[in-house]
Amino acid sequence: MDRHAPQLPSTVHTFSQLISSTRRGARLARLLTLTELHFWGAPQGVTERAEQVVAELAANAVLHGVLPGRDFRLGLALDARAGELRIEVTDARGDRRPVMGEPGETEGGRGLPLVTALADR
Repeated sequence: MDRHAPQLPSTVHTFSQLISSTRRGARLARLLTLTELHFWGAPQGVTERAEQVVAELAANAVLHGVLPGRDFRLGLALDARAGELRIEVTDARGDRRPVMGEPGETEGGRGLPLVTALADR
């Protein structure tokens, strides 16, 4: 590393946390997302969309991906220069993938289409 080269400030912020697979854990994931994004200075529009995405994904992890004694993980990565926020919610159920049903088919079914509508990809 060249000691005389100018140091660019880091613009990539990351956060990762294991969270209890409970309804309180899902709420905590949403609150942690708000706190981190506020601390990082993310724009309000990004923060609002991220809050909804995390709320839906964390609720799915708690309702459909729970295994007794296993937590879910919340991961956030904000690249301020690129204007990109990556949200990851992983649960303990690696044996099955989420299935998007048509709204109205079941009691739920609106969460993943909502995530799709709010997320760029």
